[in-house]
Amino acid sequence: MAKKADPIPKHYHSLSPILVLRDAAEALTFYEKAFDAKVLFRHDRPDGKLMHAALKIGDSVFMLGEECAPHEGHENCVRSPQELGGTTVNLYLYTKDVDKAYRQAIDAGAEDMMAVEDMFWGDRMGMVKDPYGYVWSIATHTEELSDKEMQQRMQEFMAQHTS
Repeated sequence: MAKKADPIPKHYHSLSPILVLRDAAEALTFYEKAFDAKVLFRHDRPDGKLMHAALKIGDSVFMLGEECAPHEGHENCVRSPQELGGTTVNLYLYTKDVDKAYRQAIDAGAEDMMAVEDMFWGDRMGMVKDPYGYVWSIATHTEELSDKEMQQRMQEFMAQHTS
């Protein structure tokens, strides 16, 4: 008889993203190199492509799998950023050393989108796009700000960057 399961599996939080990719097995290797992801499990399809895997970065789990297409006999398919020509998802990754993590991602093959800099909300952050089309904001939290301080900084930032 199967053991009673916890409603939220071990290592998971209430919300866990699933990245749909073309060349998911290759992407898994990239995430290991770029973000020190640890593979919790992986299941391959009979054709050798990665069907589903779970990876952990820090204390957070995300999943990934190979994209499918309706012509493969699947009606409810989610397309990859490569198929769509971009993504609407930005993954925000906190790390102890943003400069090191950003450089590691670039060295692993990510594309520079925004160099690391201090942000008005109290994070030091940079952005990269992985080779599979997902955008990652990599950050280290550097300052605790009150809502009032953050509002003031946001107004100053907006005044400098809009005309």
